[in-house]
Amino acid sequence: MYNKLTKEDISVLSSIVGESEVLCGNAISLDYAHDELGGIEKMPEALVRVHTTEQISAVMKLAYERNIPVTVRGSGTGLVGAAVPIEGGILLETAKMNKIKELDQNNLTVTVEPGVLLMELAAFAEENDFLYPPDPGEKSATIGGNISTNAGGMRAVKYGVTRDYVRALTVVMPDGKIEKLGGKVAKNSSGYSLKDLVVGSEGTLCIITEAVLKLVPLPKVSVSLLVPFGDMKSAIEAVPKIICSKVTPTAIEYMSRDTILFSEDYLGKKFPDTKNDAYILLTFDGNTEEQVERDMSTVADLCLEIGAIDAYIIDTEERKKSVWSARGAFLEAIKASTTEMDECDVVVPVNRVDEFIKFTHALADEMGVRIPSFGHAGDGNLHIYICRDDLGDGKWEEILELCFERMYTKAEELGGLVSGEHGIGYAKKEYLKKQCGETQIALMQGIKKVFDPKNILNPGKVCF
Repeated sequence: MYNKLTKEDISVLSSIVGESEVLCGNAISLDYAHDELGGIEKMPEALVRVHTTEQISAVMKLAYERNIPVTVRGSGTGLVGAAVPIEGGILLETAKMNKIKELDQNNLTVTVEPGVLLMELAAFAEENDFLYPPDPGEKSATIGGNISTNAGGMRAVKYGVTRDYVRALTVVMPDGKIEKLGGKVAKNSSGYSLKDLVVGSEGTLCIITEAVLKLVPLPKVSVSLLVPFGDMKSAIEAVPKIICSKVTPTAIEYMSRDTILFSEDYLGKKFPDTKNDAYILLTFDGNTEEQVERDMSTVADLCLEIGAIDAYIIDTEERKKSVWSARGAFLEAIKASTTEMDECDVVVPVNRVDEFIKFTHALADEMGVRIPSFGHAGDGNLHIYICRDDLGDGKWEEILELCFERMYTKAEELGGLVSGEHGIGYAKKEYLKKQCGETQIALMQGIKKVFDPKNILNPGKVCF
């Protein structure tokens, strides 16, 4: 179906980006064959490092003319194989397109290239007294990757997800044409929202080369609250009650004692409290101490009334860093605790979170495997990890398939979806097809064909 790269193609690519920015064969690190989680591996025929929109346009014109597949990669921090070049061809790395190009204080926007890291953008915004609200756990992910997966994160309860902050995109189409979608406007009813189609499309429709993102004024006060419970059921059951209390925390995270201990071992740092089985971690922000303290007290009193063991205020920078660095390390800590793992990133209605977590505990006992979890309790987005430990190859594959099938089926029964924020990529596409059904998948495939009639952009992902 696709053509292989020739020496002439490599020569043309080198003339576009420079000979040093085109790597082939053994010159390509094996890290480029997989993403953060691994499990899905394929080497590209060529790694092409681009610096400008015009370079990407020229590369795509060649790929379109020659029918060569192209997969885009940022930091490679994905977990579903979306940046793995499963058809070979060109792996287009945008990590060097990492400029913050403009801060527009009048329109509350910032213009960035796709290779800017989330932590770089967050720091830049705060230095200028603004907040970029999307806050996924992986701070070294690129903004292009966040947009491509519509990343959510811990602040989604109050502020929403990445799509809510994308005002405009500059993109390169599969045939090399450069298009601008959206603009520095707060409202837009001008035809179909092509910009919003691109957000969350995982590099299958076009290539993002610039983004105009909405900022909000930086809240002047931020305080966290750590609430221990005797068991996970009590902790999770508190979440809908918190949401119904008419207080809107910035974040509501749940975590188990086991996961916290993994993080302590991984970081070599102590968590403020590890005596209890389950915890809810909340953040409150606002512009006055009175407002934040009132909201925090309301939630603390509510949690204590419904069975919380205590409520610890995390108000110093040192304690905040201790708690949130531990939370941020959960994925790597669980990964370090086992020989191999895979993730189920589901989202369910907030009032069904407890039911799903209890189901995973029962499934772990039934299958004889560890299934630790943590997640964004406030928006029902759960991160469930199946750990291989000492299982042999055949048994691991069998249990992995059974666990995924059972968990995605359960999520659907509870009114949930197969991915809350990590996308579909290659790993989850069969589960997406099963959940969405023929009509919705046909619509997705139709959109893909309009954008990319030759199916050269990230083929074999999402709905194909």
